[in-house]
Amino acid sequence: MINEIVIAGFGGQGVLSMGKILAYSGLMEDKEVCWLPSYGPEQRGGTANVTVIVSDERISSPVLNTYDVVVVLNQQSLDKFESKVKPGGILLYDTYGIHKKPTRTDITVYPIDATEATIEMNNSKTFNMIVLGALLHVRPMVTIESVLKALKKTLPERHHHLIPLNEQALNKGGSLIK
Repeated sequence: MINEIVIAGFGGQGVLSMGKILAYSGLMEDKEVCWLPSYGPEQRGGTANVTVIVSDERISSPVLNTYDVVVVLNQQSLDKFESKVKPGGILLYDTYGIHKKPTRTDITVYPIDATEATIEMNNSKTFNMIVLGALLHVRPMVTIESVLKALKKTLPERHHHLIPLNEQALNKGGSLIK
């Protein structure tokens, strides 16, 4: 099965990291993957998005015009990518700062309160793992175990003590899906 995903938001929200960890998790499961980041010149606060493809088959092209799953973390990204969800696809969005909700009726929409969950966890660095946990709950393309292995491989050893916190965040994200 092929999963064509775009994750979009502001720089500093962990968009690119989330995509990288998702792609690396696919590699851990011997899947074909593609990770294609796109961001503006601003390091934090500018717009950023990443295309991730996780597939059981070879990937023909990393460049996509439409997606099976769109994850958006701000209004600008929702405005830009809502129309790019394939009919029957999934739109998952953080409700914080969204003043114009999605209007499409031919897709499945999942609003999540990831910002609020991050505040509850008392650690702003858990935001992207909460969102990833929600994504994997609605579209389980890789396992949480693979994500944890990917974190162990990609995080510097000095940050390995944060892996249990990231696991909690992944589980918290899954629980946000209604």
